[in-house]
Amino acid sequence: MSDFRAAVVTFPGSNCDRDMAVALQKVSGTAPIRVWHGDADLPESLDFIALPGGFSYGDYLRCGAIASRSPIMRAVIAAAERGVPVLGVCNGFQVLTESGLLPGALLRNSAIRFVCREVPLEVVNTDSLFTSGFTAGARIRLPVAHHDGNYFADEETLDRLEGEGRVALRYAEPVNGSARDIAGVLNRAGNVLGMMPHPERAIEPAQGNDDGRMLFESAVRGLVGA
Repeated sequence: MSDFRAAVVTFPGSNCDRDMAVALQKVSGTAPIRVWHGDADLPESLDFIALPGGFSYGDYLRCGAIASRSPIMRAVIAAAERGVPVLGVCNGFQVLTESGLLPGALLRNSAIRFVCREVPLEVVNTDSLFTSGFTAGARIRLPVAHHDGNYFADEETLDRLEGEGRVALRYAEPVNGSARDIAGVLNRAGNVLGMMPHPERAIEPAQGNDDGRMLFESAVRGLVGA
């Protein structure tokens, strides 16, 4: 899998960028390129872009709002529009909604408390690059760690996401108040996934379980083969 070229973007306040880089390297065998938010351009010929979790810019204004205006995001948006796969986890999901690559918004958790635990999830969509290795309806467990993970969109948008099969993951129990228990959504083309749970924190048994590994394996297999 040495041909796999991934990039992990780091913003001021990112704290899961190394976790993401390690996960991508362990699964693909190739270290991803680390990209700074202030860069104007992405490396050429990328197969995959990851926006990690954390607290970009200290979550000022709104979580992900300032990061979505970082110079590198112009290049990320352009790459996504060309079809390059983009994964945004936790704060990365917030950046994707704030940048307009995904619909909806991430609000304060319904209990107004930081949630940090492993949660059960249902895999809803298995047709995407990210989820093709899962079985539809599969139950997995991934860690969450967020204060603003309450997914919100108006009813028309929610109906559209459901009707177009763009809900990738759903919480299998109440976690943060997310509309229809949505934990992860895809863009219309299926090459952008935003999710609050952390698959990069569950890729080997030493982390508690390896349920997140399949997401990365699905992407690598779909892009460069097994």
